[in-house]
Amino acid sequence: MQKDDIPRKTIYRLSIYNRALQRLKENGVSTVSSGALATAAAVKPTQLRKDLTYFGQWGTRGLGYSVADLSKAITEVLGMAKLQPVILVGAGQLGTALLRYGGFAKEGFEFVAAFDMDTERKRPRDIKVPILPMEQLSTFIRERNVRLAILTVPGSFAQSVANTLIEAGIQAILNFAPSVLHVPERVVVNNVDLAIQLENLSYFVK
Repeated sequence: MQKDDIPRKTIYRLSIYNRALQRLKENGVSTVSSGALATAAAVKPTQLRKDLTYFGQWGTRGLGYSVADLSKAITEVLGMAKLQPVILVGAGQLGTALLRYGGFAKEGFEFVAAFDMDTERKRPRDIKVPILPMEQLSTFIRERNVRLAILTVPGSFAQSVANTLIEAGIQAILNFAPSVLHVPERVVVNNVDLAIQLENLSYFVK
């Protein structure tokens, strides 16, 4: 089965399942039933089993899943068996906060560089990632074979920067810019618009 045949929501839920499996491992649990794993991931057991069957036959009837084996399999499916190199474009306040966050490395992502129009701007000293000029962006992507980028530039620049990223070989973009990106079908974009998320939550606030 091709990657494009797998629903994106299934891929998203795989990450949720893996988080639940990690918690089980930390608690010394070696085997888990589909029902218990589904509860931990807040989905229905039928949904869990359907998601997993896209990638093969995992688990043993009556015994459940090996926590370690299933976690390893999902990690390989998600391409996280080794550190995934990531670049960030737009090292302003939001971009800087992301660079300082240590949780990405724990999940298998490694910031290899950041890019900004102003490389001389004063930033926190604990940022270990090199912040390079935009002129080096395309060359760096090609030379380091980077395929994943985080975009934290102003909305007015987002599309032009995305075009440069894609032309250089980027295949997936996590977009924090308040702008809808138009990209080829081969490129995957996940949008994180914090204002829209807050607006959505405000609907439910009484």
